[in-house]
Amino acid sequence: MQDIVKPDQEKFDCSIAATLDSIGERWTLLILRDLFKGVRRFGDLQKNLGIARNLLSDRLNKLVNNEIVVRVPYQHRPVRHEYRLTSKGLDLSPSLVALMHWGDTWCATEGPPTVLVHEECDTPLQHAVSCPTCSLIVPPKKIRSKSGPGRKQKQ
Repeated sequence: MQDIVKPDQEKFDCSIAATLDSIGERWTLLILRDLFKGVRRFGDLQKNLGIARNLLSDRLNKLVNNEIVVRVPYQHRPVRHEYRLTSKGLDLSPSLVALMHWGDTWCATEGPPTVLVHEECDTPLQHAVSCPTCSLIVPPKKIRSKSGPGRKQKQ
């Protein structure tokens, strides 16, 4: 079997590459999806996802180590934990919603399997990128990138 070569994050100097290093694995994204839906316990996550215990444990440990999830004891004998999103984890919500909307558009031929709605009025949510200065929705063709303060200088 061929080894999978991981891209050198330093080479890319890119927040997308860094994010993928933290959460860019299929099971990790599905675990995050279930955590956002309120599933908290190891056994419930395993049952919902149909994932092997060792894989689930590995992915949860990585999320804990990356401070995306925190492990909170809910039982002391034997010790059992539930997993909760940290503020760093909660900040992933717009990204997961964007992935979901993309899947709804390009993969769900018979329509979205789930619709996200505003809890207060039950209106389906829209996903859009907007400018904080002029409040306009910005289409992809009008978005450009420029060097930020974290850009590494080429030597």
